[in-house]
Amino acid sequence: MPVLDHGATVLFIGDSITDAGRARTGSDYNHTMGQGYAFIISATLGNQLAERDLTFINRGISGNRVGDLRKRWQADVLDLKPDVLSILVGVNDTLAKDAGSAEEFERIYDELLHDTLAALPKVRIVLGEPFLLPVGKIKDGYVASFAELKKRQDAVARLAAKYQLPFIRYQAAFDEACARAPADHWSWDGVHPHYAGHALMADAWLRTVAALRPTD
Repeated sequence: MPVLDHGATVLFIGDSITDAGRARTGSDYNHTMGQGYAFIISATLGNQLAERDLTFINRGISGNRVGDLRKRWQADVLDLKPDVLSILVGVNDTLAKDAGSAEEFERIYDELLHDTLAALPKVRIVLGEPFLLPVGKIKDGYVASFAELKKRQDAVARLAAKYQLPFIRYQAAFDEACARAPADHWSWDGVHPHYAGHALMADAWLRTVAALRPTD
């Protein structure tokens, strides 16, 4: 993977999908990366690229919205100086009862990207698309919920285009996967993936990052 030089740090940040039950203490190496897509990616690359001595960090926190990320961005991103930064946020900005507007979501997200590239000009940022599946409590109101989520998906896509960043289309990956198995095979509640869904996400992430050139 050409963008991961020897000693590179890969940082994942987002909400519960990234958190995936991770440990909060650095010494708990059984759980430091959680049990989701970030763990699968770290395990895969840690094995395949063992000679590069890569470091993987998970800074997902359950329930986070983009505004929560902003509050902890300095400590959990900028101070850690990642070489690759993977961001996935947006579903809580859609489903929370007091969720703000899609315009506010995009504005704050834009600020985070601008500030990060100014502080860490060599960082490679990967943007993940928030997603929903018609499962569990989400199923009855799925059409309305997805219409709101689509506004955030479009916002992330616009930001990816603005900053020329790779954009992982997780929604399309899940939609295509539902042709192979029903939605509840991939997610247990429409928001959080099963282990199969996390593997699907990891595959999409690895394909995207593998295609990046060392420099733009």
